[in-house]
Amino acid sequence: MMLALVVGLAACSSNEPKSDEMPVEEEVSTEAEAMEADSEAAPSMSVEAKLEAAAEGTHRSEENRARNEARHPVETLLFFGLSDDMTVVELWPGGGWYSEILAPVLAEKGRFVAGNMYDNPEDSEHYYSRIARNFEAWVGENTETLGEVEVGTFWPPSIVEVGGPESADMVVTFRSMHGWYRNGILEDVLAATHETLKPGGIFGVVQHRAAEGSDPAVTAPKGYLPEDFVIATVEAAGFELVDSSEINANPNDTRDYEDGVWALPPSLRGGEESAAQFEAIGESDRMTLKFVKVAAE
Repeated sequence: MMLALVVGLAACSSNEPKSDEMPVEEEVSTEAEAMEADSEAAPSMSVEAKLEAAAEGTHRSEENRARNEARHPVETLLFFGLSDDMTVVELWPGGGWYSEILAPVLAEKGRFVAGNMYDNPEDSEHYYSRIARNFEAWVGENTETLGEVEVGTFWPPSIVEVGGPESADMVVTFRSMHGWYRNGILEDVLAATHETLKPGGIFGVVQHRAAEGSDPAVTAPKGYLPEDFVIATVEAAGFELVDSSEINANPNDTRDYEDGVWALPPSLRGGEESAAQFEAIGESDRMTLKFVKVAAE
């Protein structure tokens, strides 16, 4: 880069115009004004275009991009009402599948905060601890494409490092709610989310969907939660359901697998023997819910 810069400067010097070839001050000014006007007139990319560019970007692995067809990230984030100037918090981003879409879109005008899992120093080899370290390392290694990502620990009620009270326009979670339920922190997560959002802020939820009316205590260990339970629980925490979508529905998901939702792609926990069977089913049946924080009376 430096060599190219030196060569370029030398070339400019050797071809420097004579004084009578230099544009007069008025011409220089006119050219500058024209360039500025062209820049101002140039249409900026829409949020949808930015999302599509990020979702299909080569900064993402081929494997991650292949999951777009099943996970519909552009449609999902537009459904939630994402704007590129928002402060957005993603809870438990895992391996960063959605983060690598959200972060570049928000990099210029917005703010992206990741509420990471807890890296427990007393249990450093725990699944959550390893995910937390890997995510933080991944962010550090990819600042050029991700932009500035604020990473904090999110393990309520003891640790909530996601920007402070009423700091976020939107909080999103993708396929994590069953884990909070199983760890006994679901109500704490919802309370922390409510506190973090501005009044009227959006809480977007994507979650593996159990059969209607089923018992969450039975379905959560398999990775699923019933939609009626999720809606009732979130609304009890001070939110209002304003819309739902079937963007991520999959009627082929029977939810009755020995390995739970992890039998399906991309996990395919059953191994090669059953891979074709579960690939044919596709990813899980998921609810997609949009809540807003209800203003205190």
